[in-house]
Amino acid sequence: MTPSPHDGPQKKKRRSENVHSSPELDLLAIGTAVGSILLYSTVKGELQNKLDGGHVSKVNCIQWHQENGHLYSCSDDGHIAEWNARTGKVKCKWKAEKGSVSCLCISPDGKMLLSAGRGIKLWDLETKEVYKKFTGHSTAVTSLTFAAIRPANDSPPFDGITGLYFLSGAAHDRILNVWQVRSDGKDKNAVLSFTLTDEPIYVDLSTSEDREDPMKLAVVCRDGQMHLFEHILNGFCKKPLLPTCTVQVATSGKGTDTRPVPILGAAFCSDRQSLLIAYNTVLHPILEKVTLNTTEPHICLVRDVQTLVVLRTESAVTKVKTPIVKSGVKVLVPGTPGHNAAIKSVPMESKKIEAKRKKGADNELSIEERLCTMDIETMKVKNKPGVPQADSFAVLLVQGLESNDANILNKVLQTKKDFVIKNTIARLPISSVIPLVQEAIALTLAIENHHVHCLHPSQLPDLVPQLGVLYQLVESRVKTLQKLSRLHGKLYLLVTQVAASETMRNVKDMNQTAKLVYEEGKRSS
Repeated sequence: MTPSPHDGPQKKKRRSENVHSSPELDLLAIGTAVGSILLYSTVKGELQNKLDGGHVSKVNCIQWHQENGHLYSCSDDGHIAEWNARTGKVKCKWKAEKGSVSCLCISPDGKMLLSAGRGIKLWDLETKEVYKKFTGHSTAVTSLTFAAIRPANDSPPFDGITGLYFLSGAAHDRILNVWQVRSDGKDKNAVLSFTLTDEPIYVDLSTSEDREDPMKLAVVCRDGQMHLFEHILNGFCKKPLLPTCTVQVATSGKGTDTRPVPILGAAFCSDRQSLLIAYNTVLHPILEKVTLNTTEPHICLVRDVQTLVVLRTESAVTKVKTPIVKSGVKVLVPGTPGHNAAIKSVPMESKKIEAKRKKGADNELSIEERLCTMDIETMKVKNKPGVPQADSFAVLLVQGLESNDANILNKVLQTKKDFVIKNTIARLPISSVIPLVQEAIALTLAIENHHVHCLHPSQLPDLVPQLGVLYQLVESRVKTLQKLSRLHGKLYLLVTQVAASETMRNVKDMNQTAKLVYEEGKRSS
Protein backbone atom coordinates (compact mmCIF):
# COMPACT_ATOMS: atom_id res chain seq x y z
CA MET A 1 0.00 0.00 0.00
CA THR A 2 1.41 3.37 -1.03
CA PRO A 3 -0.21 6.70 -0.14
CA SER A 4 -0.02 9.56 -2.58
CA PRO A 5 2.76 12.11 -1.86
CA HIS A 6 2.05 15.45 -0.23
CA ASP A 7 5.05 17.70 0.20
CA GLY A 8 3.48 20.25 2.53
CA PRO A 9 2.17 23.67 1.45
CA GLN A 10 2.35 24.45 -2.25
CA LYS A 11 3.43 27.72 -3.85
CA LYS A 12 0.82 30.42 -4.34
CA LYS A 13 -0.63 30.58 -7.85
CA ARG A 14 -1.85 33.56 -9.78
CA ARG A 15 -5.53 34.16 -10.24
CA SER A 16 -5.19 33.61 -13.97
CA GLU A 17 -4.17 30.01 -13.36
CA ASN A 18 -6.74 27.27 -12.82
CA VAL A 19 -6.61 26.57 -9.09
CA HIS A 20 -8.01 23.16 -8.15
CA SER A 21 -7.28 20.61 -5.46
CA SER A 22 -5.42 17.54 -6.68
CA PRO A 23 -7.57 14.41 -6.26
CA GLU A 24 -4.46 12.24 -5.83
CA LEU A 25 -3.70 13.67 -2.38
CA ASP A 26 -6.20 11.46 -0.58
CA LEU A 27 -5.71 8.25 -2.58
CA LEU A 28 -4.18 5.06 -1.27
CA ALA A 29 -2.79 2.68 -3.93
CA ILE A 30 -3.07 -1.03 -3.10
CA GLY A 31 -1.48 -3.74 -5.28
CA THR A 32 -3.19 -7.11 -5.61
CA ALA A 33 -1.97 -10.64 -6.27
CA VAL A 34 -3.77 -10.81 -9.64
CA GLY A 35 -1.96 -7.80 -11.14
CA SER A 36 -4.54 -5.04 -10.64
CA ILE A 37 -4.17 -1.86 -8.54
CA LEU A 38 -6.92 -0.46 -6.33
CA LEU A 39 -7.16 3.28 -5.63
CA TYR A 40 -8.90 3.82 -2.29
CA SER A 41 -10.08 7.25 -1.18
CA THR A 42 -9.19 7.85 2.47
CA VAL A 43 -11.52 10.88 2.66
CA LYS A 44 -14.63 9.28 1.18
CA GLY A 45 -13.85 5.83 2.59
CA GLU A 46 -14.63 4.02 -0.65
CA LEU A 47 -12.98 2.51 -3.71
CA GLN A 48 -12.20 5.27 -6.18
CA ASN A 49 -10.81 3.36 -9.18
CA LYS A 50 -9.38 0.02 -10.29
CA LEU A 51 -6.36 -0.11 -12.63
CA ASP A 52 -6.22 -3.17 -14.89
CA GLY A 53 -4.19 -4.25 -17.90
CA GLY A 54 -0.71 -3.45 -16.67
CA HIS A 55 0.42 -6.69 -15.02
CA VAL A 56 -0.44 -10.36 -15.22
CA SER A 57 1.10 -11.34 -11.89
CA LYS A 58 1.39 -10.09 -8.30
CA VAL A 59 2.15 -6.39 -7.82
CA ASN A 60 5.15 -6.01 -5.51
CA CYS A 61 5.64 -2.25 -5.17
CA ILE A 62 3.90 1.02 -6.09
CA GLN A 63 5.45 4.51 -6.13
CA TRP A 64 3.71 7.87 -6.66
CA HIS A 65 5.48 10.52 -8.70
CA GLN A 66 5.77 13.69 -6.63
CA GLU A 67 5.09 16.11 -9.50
CA ASN A 68 2.73 14.74 -12.15
CA GLY A 69 0.75 12.38 -9.89
CA HIS A 70 1.52 9.30 -12.01
CA LEU A 71 1.91 5.83 -10.59
CA TYR A 72 4.82 3.46 -11.13
CA SER A 73 4.33 -0.22 -10.32
CA CYS A 74 6.41 -3.39 -10.61
CA SER A 75 5.35 -7.03 -10.63
CA ASP A 76 6.51 -10.63 -10.66
CA ASP A 77 6.11 -10.62 -14.45
CA GLY A 78 9.30 -8.51 -14.73
CA HIS A 79 7.60 -5.34 -16.09
CA ILE A 80 7.40 -1.76 -14.84
CA ALA A 81 4.20 0.13 -15.65
CA GLU A 82 3.53 3.88 -15.60
CA TRP A 83 -0.12 4.72 -14.87
CA ASN A 84 -2.23 7.83 -15.26
CA ALA A 85 -4.16 7.87 -11.99
CA ARG A 86 -6.92 10.12 -13.35
CA THR A 87 -7.75 8.11 -16.48
CA GLY A 88 -6.83 4.74 -14.97
CA LYS A 89 -4.90 3.65 -18.07
CA VAL A 90 -1.32 2.52 -18.68
CA LYS A 91 0.80 5.34 -20.07
CA CYS A 92 3.95 3.27 -20.61
CA LYS A 93 5.16 -0.25 -19.86
CA TRP A 94 8.59 -1.83 -20.33
CA LYS A 95 10.50 -5.01 -19.48
CA ALA A 96 12.92 -4.48 -16.58
CA GLU A 97 14.04 -7.96 -15.48
CA LYS A 98 13.92 -11.55 -16.66
CA GLY A 99 12.58 -12.50 -13.25
CA SER A 100 10.44 -10.51 -10.84
CA VAL A 101 10.90 -6.84 -9.94
CA SER A 102 10.59 -6.49 -6.16
CA CYS A 103 10.71 -2.76 -5.38
CA LEU A 104 10.93 0.76 -6.87
CA CYS A 105 12.13 4.20 -5.76
CA ILE A 106 11.91 7.59 -7.53
CA SER A 107 14.80 10.04 -7.31
CA PRO A 108 14.29 13.37 -5.46
CA ASP A 109 14.18 15.35 -8.72
CA GLY A 110 11.65 12.94 -10.25
CA LYS A 111 13.72 12.21 -13.37
CA MET A 112 15.20 8.84 -12.40
CA LEU A 113 13.73 5.56 -11.17
CA LEU A 114 15.44 2.80 -9.21
CA SER A 115 14.22 -0.77 -9.76
CA ALA A 116 15.46 -3.88 -8.01
CA GLY A 117 15.21 -7.60 -8.60
CA ARG A 118 18.37 -9.64 -8.32
CA GLY A 119 20.29 -6.49 -9.20
CA ILE A 120 19.61 -2.75 -9.05
CA LYS A 121 19.02 -0.61 -12.14
CA LEU A 122 18.73 3.17 -12.46
CA TRP A 123 16.32 4.17 -15.27
CA ASP A 124 15.89 7.46 -17.10
CA LEU A 125 12.13 8.09 -16.94
CA GLU A 126 12.16 10.16 -20.11
CA THR A 127 13.87 7.63 -22.41
CA LYS A 128 13.06 4.46 -20.37
CA GLU A 129 16.69 3.34 -20.74
CA VAL A 130 19.12 2.02 -18.12
CA TYR A 131 21.40 4.77 -16.82
CA LYS A 132 23.43 2.72 -14.27
CA LYS A 133 23.60 -0.82 -12.90
CA PHE A 134 24.53 -1.83 -9.34
CA THR A 135 25.35 -5.35 -8.14
CA GLY A 136 26.13 -6.50 -4.63
CA HIS A 137 23.24 -8.52 -3.19
CA SER A 138 23.02 -12.30 -3.45
CA THR A 139 19.25 -12.39 -2.88
CA ALA A 140 16.27 -10.37 -4.07
CA VAL A 141 16.34 -6.70 -3.03
CA THR A 142 13.34 -5.80 -0.86
CA SER A 143 13.86 -2.10 0.01
CA LEU A 144 15.19 0.99 -1.79
CA THR A 145 15.47 4.51 -0.34
CA PHE A 146 17.09 7.67 -1.72
CA ALA A 147 19.07 9.93 0.61
CA ALA A 148 18.33 13.48 -0.58
CA ILE A 149 21.78 14.87 0.21
CA ARG A 150 23.57 17.04 -2.33
CA PRO A 151 27.16 16.02 -3.07
CA ALA A 152 29.90 17.89 -1.23
CA ASN A 153 31.78 18.91 -4.38
CA ASP A 154 29.95 21.76 -6.09
CA SER A 155 32.55 22.48 -8.78
CA PRO A 156 30.63 20.67 -11.56
CA PRO A 157 26.98 21.65 -12.02
CA PHE A 158 24.64 19.33 -10.13
CA ASP A 159 22.42 17.40 -12.55
CA GLY A 160 20.04 16.10 -9.86
CA ILE A 161 21.37 12.52 -9.67
CA THR A 162 25.17 12.38 -9.86
CA GLY A 163 26.66 12.10 -6.39
CA LEU A 164 23.43 11.15 -4.66
CA TYR A 165 23.29 8.22 -2.23
CA PHE A 166 20.65 5.52 -1.91
CA LEU A 167 20.17 2.57 0.46
CA SER A 168 19.19 -1.02 -0.36
CA GLY A 169 18.31 -4.08 1.71
CA ALA A 170 17.82 -7.67 0.53
CA ALA A 171 15.92 -10.73 1.70
CA HIS A 172 17.69 -12.93 4.29
CA ASP A 173 20.49 -10.33 4.43
CA ARG A 174 21.68 -8.70 7.65
CA ILE A 175 23.25 -5.60 6.13
CA LEU A 176 21.95 -2.40 4.58
CA ASN A 177 24.11 -1.18 1.71
CA VAL A 178 24.69 2.45 0.73
CA TRP A 179 25.45 3.26 -2.93
CA GLN A 180 26.56 6.46 -4.64
CA VAL A 181 25.69 7.41 -8.21
CA ARG A 182 28.88 8.46 -9.96
CA SER A 183 29.55 9.64 -13.48
CA ASP A 184 32.90 7.83 -13.79
CA GLY A 185 31.23 4.39 -13.79
CA LYS A 186 32.99 3.22 -10.60
CA ASP A 187 29.76 2.62 -8.70
CA LYS A 188 29.37 -1.12 -9.04
CA ASN A 189 30.16 -1.75 -5.36
CA ALA A 190 28.58 -0.29 -2.23
CA VAL A 191 30.45 2.56 -0.54
CA LEU A 192 29.11 1.79 2.93
CA SER A 193 27.14 -0.85 4.83
CA PHE A 194 25.18 -0.85 8.09
CA THR A 195 25.15 -4.02 10.23
CA LEU A 196 21.74 -5.36 11.33
CA THR A 197 20.43 -8.28 13.37
CA ASP A 198 17.97 -9.51 10.73
CA GLU A 199 16.45 -8.72 7.35
CA PRO A 200 15.29 -5.06 7.08
CA ILE A 201 11.54 -4.65 6.57
CA TYR A 202 11.13 -0.87 7.06
CA VAL A 203 13.66 1.92 6.49
CA ASP A 204 13.29 5.63 7.16
CA LEU A 205 15.92 8.37 7.20
CA SER A 206 16.12 12.02 8.09
CA THR A 207 18.56 14.43 6.46
CA SER A 208 19.49 18.04 7.05
CA GLU A 209 20.47 20.84 4.70
CA ASP A 210 23.56 21.38 6.80
CA ARG A 211 26.25 19.00 5.55
CA GLU A 212 27.88 18.87 8.97
CA ASP A 213 24.80 17.24 10.51
CA PRO A 214 24.82 13.45 10.28
CA MET A 215 22.13 11.51 8.50
CA LYS A 216 19.77 9.76 10.92
CA LEU A 217 18.59 6.31 9.93
CA ALA A 218 15.93 4.09 11.52
CA VAL A 219 15.78 0.44 10.39
CA VAL A 220 13.14 -2.02 11.60
CA CYS A 221 14.21 -5.67 11.25
CA ARG A 222 12.14 -8.80 10.90
CA ASP A 223 13.04 -9.91 14.44
CA GLY A 224 11.06 -6.93 15.83
CA GLN A 225 14.00 -4.71 16.79
CA MET A 226 14.69 -1.16 15.61
CA HIS A 227 18.26 0.06 15.00
CA LEU A 228 19.24 3.73 14.89
CA PHE A 229 22.30 4.99 12.99
CA GLU A 230 23.94 8.40 12.72
CA HIS A 231 26.55 8.91 10.01
CA ILE A 232 27.80 11.63 7.66
CA LEU A 233 27.74 10.32 4.09
CA ASN A 234 31.09 11.35 2.68
CA GLY A 235 32.49 8.72 0.33
CA PHE A 236 33.78 5.22 0.84
CA CYS A 237 33.91 3.48 4.25
CA LYS A 238 35.50 0.03 4.39
CA LYS A 239 34.32 -1.15 7.82
CA PRO A 240 30.60 -1.92 8.37
CA LEU A 241 28.97 0.44 10.85
CA LEU A 242 27.22 -0.77 13.99
CA PRO A 243 24.01 0.86 15.28
CA THR A 244 24.34 3.66 17.79
CA CYS A 245 21.17 2.54 19.53
CA THR A 246 18.91 -0.52 19.50
CA VAL A 247 15.26 -0.19 20.57
CA GLN A 248 12.95 -2.98 21.72
CA VAL A 249 9.44 -3.10 23.17
CA ALA A 250 8.39 -5.58 25.87
CA THR A 251 5.42 -6.20 28.13
CA SER A 252 5.46 -5.30 31.81
CA GLY A 253 5.45 -8.77 33.32
CA LYS A 254 7.17 -10.44 36.23
CA GLY A 255 9.77 -13.13 35.63
CA THR A 256 8.77 -15.37 32.75
CA ASP A 257 5.65 -13.28 32.00
CA THR A 258 7.73 -10.66 30.20
CA ARG A 259 7.23 -10.99 26.45
CA PRO A 260 8.91 -9.04 23.61
CA VAL A 261 6.55 -7.02 21.40
CA PRO A 262 7.63 -6.69 17.75
CA ILE A 263 8.10 -3.26 16.22
CA LEU A 264 6.31 -3.02 12.86
CA GLY A 265 7.56 0.32 11.52
CA ALA A 266 9.09 3.67 12.43
CA ALA A 267 9.32 7.15 10.93
CA PHE A 268 11.12 10.35 11.93
CA CYS A 269 9.04 13.36 12.85
CA SER A 270 9.64 16.84 11.50
CA ASP A 271 11.81 17.83 14.47
CA ARG A 272 14.31 14.98 13.64
CA GLN A 273 14.46 14.14 17.36
CA SER A 274 11.28 12.15 17.98
CA LEU A 275 10.07 8.99 16.29
CA LEU A 276 6.63 7.66 15.46
CA ILE A 277 6.75 3.89 15.98
CA ALA A 278 4.16 1.19 15.38
CA TYR A 279 4.32 -2.00 17.45
CA ASN A 280 2.21 -4.99 18.55
CA THR A 281 0.48 -7.11 15.85
CA VAL A 282 -0.68 -6.30 12.34
CA LEU A 283 -4.30 -6.87 13.36
CA HIS A 284 -3.99 -4.53 16.34
CA PRO A 285 -1.12 -2.04 15.78
CA ILE A 286 -0.31 0.64 18.35
CA LEU A 287 1.14 4.00 17.26
CA GLU A 288 3.23 6.05 19.68
CA LYS A 289 5.45 9.10 19.42
CA VAL A 290 8.63 8.70 21.46
CA THR A 291 11.78 10.74 22.07
CA LEU A 292 14.81 8.53 22.61
CA ASN A 293 18.19 9.12 24.15
CA THR A 294 20.46 7.72 21.44
CA THR A 295 23.53 7.90 23.67
CA GLU A 296 22.41 4.65 25.31
CA PRO A 297 23.34 1.57 23.25
CA HIS A 298 20.17 -0.32 24.12
CA ILE A 299 16.69 0.92 25.05
CA CYS A 300 13.78 -1.26 26.10
CA LEU A 301 10.32 0.34 26.13
CA VAL A 302 7.99 -1.38 28.63
CA ARG A 303 4.36 -1.19 27.57
CA ASP A 304 1.13 -2.86 28.69
CA VAL A 305 -0.05 -4.53 25.50
CA GLN A 306 -3.08 -6.73 25.05
CA THR A 307 -1.65 -9.92 23.60
CA LEU A 308 -4.90 -11.54 22.52
CA VAL A 309 -6.94 -10.05 19.71
CA VAL A 310 -10.47 -11.43 19.48
CA LEU A 311 -12.06 -11.24 16.06
CA ARG A 312 -15.82 -10.80 16.26
CA THR A 313 -17.79 -12.60 13.62
CA GLU A 314 -21.34 -11.52 12.96
CA SER A 315 -24.00 -14.11 12.34
CA ALA A 316 -24.83 -14.70 8.70
CA VAL A 317 -27.93 -12.92 7.42
CA THR A 318 -30.53 -15.39 6.19
CA LYS A 319 -33.78 -14.81 4.32
CA VAL A 320 -35.39 -18.05 5.46
CA LYS A 321 -38.36 -17.39 7.77
CA THR A 322 -39.72 -20.07 10.07
CA PRO A 323 -43.53 -19.97 10.12
CA ILE A 324 -45.36 -19.90 13.44
CA VAL A 325 -47.73 -22.89 13.57
CA LYS A 326 -50.71 -22.62 15.93
CA SER A 327 -52.75 -25.46 17.37
CA GLY A 328 -55.77 -24.87 15.14
CA VAL A 329 -53.85 -24.93 11.85
CA LYS A 330 -54.23 -27.90 9.49
CA VAL A 331 -51.13 -28.94 7.55
CA LEU A 332 -51.87 -30.25 4.05
CA VAL A 333 -49.52 -32.96 2.77
CA PRO A 334 -48.77 -33.38 -0.97
CA GLY A 335 -51.73 -34.85 -2.85
CA THR A 336 -55.13 -33.68 -4.01
CA PRO A 337 -55.88 -30.18 -2.68
CA GLY A 338 -58.04 -30.37 0.37
CA HIS A 339 -57.41 -34.08 0.96
CA ASN A 340 -54.75 -36.04 2.75
CA ALA A 341 -52.49 -38.25 0.69
CA ALA A 342 -52.95 -41.97 1.03
CA ILE A 343 -50.61 -43.46 3.58
CA LYS A 344 -49.11 -46.71 2.45
CA SER A 345 -48.90 -49.42 5.05
CA VAL A 346 -45.53 -50.95 5.70
CA PRO A 347 -45.52 -54.63 4.58
CA MET A 348 -44.72 -57.35 7.09
CA GLU A 349 -41.66 -58.55 5.18
CA SER A 350 -39.87 -55.22 5.56
CA LYS A 351 -40.62 -55.24 9.28
CA LYS A 352 -39.06 -58.71 9.61
CA ILE A 353 -35.94 -57.58 7.72
CA GLU A 354 -35.54 -54.56 10.01
CA ALA A 355 -35.92 -56.78 13.07
CA LYS A 356 -33.19 -59.12 11.78
CA ARG A 357 -30.88 -56.16 11.13
CA LYS A 358 -31.38 -54.92 14.67
CA LYS A 359 -30.58 -58.35 16.11
CA GLY A 360 -27.50 -58.69 13.88
CA ALA A 361 -26.27 -55.25 14.82
CA ASP A 362 -25.95 -56.31 18.46
CA ASN A 363 -23.77 -59.32 17.55
CA GLU A 364 -21.79 -57.54 14.82
CA LEU A 365 -18.00 -57.88 15.05
CA SER A 366 -15.73 -54.88 15.04
CA ILE A 367 -13.26 -54.19 12.22
CA GLU A 368 -10.31 -55.28 14.39
CA GLU A 369 -11.97 -58.64 15.18
CA ARG A 370 -12.74 -59.18 11.50
CA LEU A 371 -9.11 -58.57 10.52
CA CYS A 372 -7.88 -61.01 13.19
CA THR A 373 -10.32 -63.65 11.93
CA MET A 374 -9.17 -63.16 8.34
CA ASP A 375 -5.51 -63.48 9.41
CA ILE A 376 -6.23 -66.76 11.23
CA GLU A 377 -8.13 -68.17 8.25
CA THR A 378 -5.33 -67.34 5.83
CA MET A 379 -2.79 -69.08 8.08
CA LYS A 380 -4.92 -72.25 8.07
CA VAL A 381 -4.91 -72.49 4.25
CA LYS A 382 -2.25 -74.94 3.14
CA ASN A 383 -0.39 -74.35 -0.07
CA LYS A 384 -0.51 -77.02 -2.73
CA PRO A 385 2.80 -78.82 -3.19
CA GLY A 386 4.77 -78.08 -6.33
CA VAL A 387 3.11 -74.73 -7.01
CA PRO A 388 5.64 -71.84 -6.82
CA GLN A 389 4.65 -68.83 -4.74
CA ALA A 390 5.25 -65.35 -6.04
CA ASP A 391 5.43 -63.90 -2.53
CA SER A 392 7.86 -66.41 -0.98
CA PHE A 393 10.31 -64.98 1.53
CA ALA A 394 13.40 -65.96 -0.49
CA VAL A 395 12.18 -64.09 -3.57
CA LEU A 396 11.11 -61.12 -1.46
CA LEU A 397 14.45 -61.05 0.36
CA VAL A 398 16.42 -61.05 -2.90
CA GLN A 399 14.24 -58.32 -4.32
CA GLY A 400 14.60 -56.23 -1.17
CA LEU A 401 18.40 -56.59 -1.14
CA GLU A 402 18.72 -55.67 -4.81
CA SER A 403 16.34 -52.69 -4.69
CA ASN A 404 17.26 -51.69 -1.10
CA ASP A 405 13.55 -51.44 -0.28
CA ALA A 406 13.10 -50.89 3.46
CA ASN A 407 9.47 -52.09 3.49
CA ILE A 408 10.28 -55.47 1.92
CA LEU A 409 13.34 -56.00 4.12
CA ASN A 410 11.43 -55.19 7.30
CA LYS A 411 8.64 -57.57 6.34
CA VAL A 412 11.08 -60.45 5.79
CA LEU A 413 13.57 -59.78 8.61
CA GLN A 414 10.85 -59.43 11.26
CA THR A 415 9.72 -63.04 10.77
CA LYS A 416 10.05 -65.11 13.97
CA LYS A 417 9.21 -68.63 12.67
CA ASP A 418 12.19 -70.98 12.60
CA PHE A 419 11.11 -73.14 9.67
CA VAL A 420 10.43 -70.07 7.51
CA ILE A 421 13.87 -68.64 8.31
CA LYS A 422 15.61 -71.97 7.52
CA ASN A 423 13.80 -72.43 4.21
CA THR A 424 14.52 -68.82 3.22
CA ILE A 425 18.26 -69.13 3.95
CA ALA A 426 18.41 -72.49 2.13
CA ARG A 427 16.84 -71.04 -1.01
CA LEU A 428 18.89 -67.84 -0.90
CA PRO A 429 21.52 -67.58 -3.71
CA ILE A 430 25.17 -67.17 -2.73
CA SER A 431 25.42 -63.71 -4.32
CA SER A 432 22.86 -62.38 -1.83
CA VAL A 433 24.60 -63.69 1.33
CA ILE A 434 27.04 -60.80 1.76
CA PRO A 435 24.34 -58.09 1.26
CA LEU A 436 22.15 -59.96 3.78
CA VAL A 437 24.93 -59.97 6.39
CA GLN A 438 25.60 -56.26 5.78
CA GLU A 439 21.90 -55.45 6.11
CA ALA A 440 21.69 -57.44 9.35
CA ILE A 441 24.70 -55.58 10.81
CA ALA A 442 23.25 -52.21 9.77
CA LEU A 443 19.90 -53.10 11.30
CA THR A 444 21.55 -54.16 14.56
CA LEU A 445 23.59 -50.95 14.78
CA ALA A 446 20.49 -48.87 14.06
CA ILE A 447 18.61 -50.58 16.88
CA GLU A 448 21.51 -49.94 19.27
CA ASN A 449 21.63 -46.27 18.29
CA HIS A 450 17.96 -45.93 19.27
CA HIS A 451 18.80 -47.29 22.74
CA VAL A 452 16.75 -50.46 22.30
CA HIS A 453 17.98 -53.47 24.28
CA CYS A 454 19.20 -56.20 21.90
CA LEU A 455 22.06 -58.65 21.58
CA HIS A 456 25.03 -57.68 19.45
CA PRO A 457 26.35 -60.42 17.13
CA SER A 458 29.65 -60.32 19.04
CA GLN A 459 27.79 -61.36 22.23
CA LEU A 460 26.71 -64.70 20.72
CA PRO A 461 29.44 -67.29 21.46
CA ASP A 462 28.33 -69.77 18.78
CA LEU A 463 28.08 -67.19 16.01
CA VAL A 464 31.73 -67.42 14.81
CA PRO A 465 31.81 -71.26 14.45
CA GLN A 466 28.46 -71.25 12.71
CA LEU A 467 29.42 -68.60 10.19
CA GLY A 468 33.05 -69.75 9.84
CA VAL A 469 32.31 -72.14 7.00
CA LEU A 470 30.29 -69.46 5.24
CA TYR A 471 33.09 -66.88 5.56
CA GLN A 472 35.68 -69.37 4.23
CA LEU A 473 33.48 -70.17 1.24
CA VAL A 474 32.96 -66.52 0.45
CA GLU A 475 36.66 -65.65 0.83
CA SER A 476 37.79 -68.53 -1.37
CA ARG A 477 35.38 -67.53 -4.10
CA VAL A 478 36.39 -63.91 -3.89
CA LYS A 479 40.09 -64.82 -4.19
CA THR A 480 39.56 -67.02 -7.23
CA LEU A 481 37.19 -64.56 -8.89
CA GLN A 482 39.98 -62.38 -10.31
CA LYS A 483 41.97 -65.34 -11.63
CA LEU A 484 38.90 -66.87 -13.18
CA SER A 485 38.07 -63.57 -14.84
CA ARG A 486 41.54 -63.37 -16.40
CA LEU A 487 41.32 -66.99 -17.56
CA HIS A 488 37.90 -66.32 -19.05
CA GLY A 489 39.30 -63.38 -21.01
CA LYS A 490 42.22 -65.36 -22.40
CA LEU A 491 39.99 -68.25 -23.41
CA TYR A 492 37.64 -65.84 -25.14
CA LEU A 493 40.55 -64.37 -27.16
CA LEU A 494 41.78 -67.83 -28.16
CA VAL A 495 38.33 -68.96 -29.22
CA THR A 496 37.77 -65.86 -31.35
CA GLN A 497 41.21 -66.23 -33.01
CA VAL A 498 40.57 -69.91 -33.84
CA ALA A 499 37.18 -69.07 -35.31
CA ALA A 500 38.71 -66.27 -37.40
CA SER A 501 41.45 -68.59 -38.76
CA GLU A 502 38.89 -71.22 -39.75
CA THR A 503 36.83 -68.69 -41.66
CA MET A 504 39.95 -67.55 -43.52
CA ARG A 505 40.74 -71.11 -44.57
CA ASN A 506 37.29 -71.67 -45.99
CA VAL A 507 37.63 -68.65 -48.29
CA LYS A 508 38.63 -69.71 -51.83
CA ASP A 509 41.68 -68.18 -53.53
CA MET A 510 40.70 -65.32 -55.72
CA ASN A 511 41.70 -65.27 -59.40
CA GLN A 512 44.06 -62.34 -59.70
CA THR A 513 44.48 -62.40 -63.52
CA ALA A 514 43.26 -59.29 -65.26
CA LYS A 515 40.15 -59.65 -67.38
CA LEU A 516 40.98 -56.62 -69.57
CA VAL A 517 44.35 -55.07 -70.48
CA TYR A 518 44.53 -51.68 -72.11
CA GLU A 519 47.76 -50.67 -73.89
CA GLU A 520 48.37 -47.02 -74.61
CA GLY A 521 49.13 -46.05 -78.27
CA LYS A 522 47.15 -48.89 -79.91
CA ARG A 523 43.73 -48.41 -81.34
CA SER A 524 41.09 -51.05 -81.01
CA SER A 525 40.01 -52.45 -84.38
